[in-house]
Amino acid sequence: MPDKQTPPPQISPYLFPLGLACFAVWFFYDGWITTDVEMQKHLLFNRVGSVIFTVWAVFDFLRTRRSERERKARQQAEGETAGS
Repeated sequence: MPDKQTPPPQISPYLFPLGLACFAVWFFYDGWITTDVEMQKHLLFNRVGSVIFTVWAVFDFLRTRRSERERKARQQAEGETAGS
């Protein structure tokens, strides 16, 4: 049983970076764009949050893209080896 590979996940690996990007946009809107007086109390929190989530989303997207490319290249190399 340890020989068998587990099937790939059913959801996209880019779902987490997308969620982080959505939070970044939300924080960005609340920290930089909104004119709501209630949100002015949380201005610094939202501005810092927008920077943190933007950096995190970009970093995680790039990491996920690199790992997906490596996985596909590994699968192609295994396919070519098995086909030879």
